[in-house]
Amino acid sequence: MHRYPCSVPHECGTLCRVKRSEVIERLNQLLDNVGPDTSNTSMRIPTALRDAAALAVKELEVAPSATALTAKALQATLEAIVMQAVLDDHYEHCPEARPSLGDLAVAAAELDGNPMAAEPDRLRRAAVEIVARHPEASADDALLWAEARALRVG
Repeated sequence: MHRYPCSVPHECGTLCRVKRSEVIERLNQLLDNVGPDTSNTSMRIPTALRDAAALAVKELEVAPSATALTAKALQATLEAIVMQAVLDDHYEHCPEARPSLGDLAVAAAELDGNPMAAEPDRLRRAAVEIVARHPEASADDALLWAEARALRVG
């Protein structure tokens, strides 16, 4: 019997899976303890990305080295993955907490400084309309739809 679930195939033939909450907790622990210790690793990345990182470091001075830039980008991506995983779990347990497409369109307009932010009801109606025609529509799609409708009416 295994002490805790894992994602490793065992000699007994079982393949256990770590609980999602344990993975999120472990990722948080690791990300909270990123320090000066390093590991030598070899990653294969597209040549154009390597060259872009080197150019950004040299000419834009965005980081002390391409390695530092890559590490920061990896850390930021992992932090975003953890945040999204936590949100997904929260919405799974509390689906009523998930913002509607209309709410997301209002937030997008506010963040962008779009004048449509002053008309949240129009944005929410546009979100309902666009989803009826395009079920996979995004907040930006709803915002664009609201702008187009405002031009037609106005």
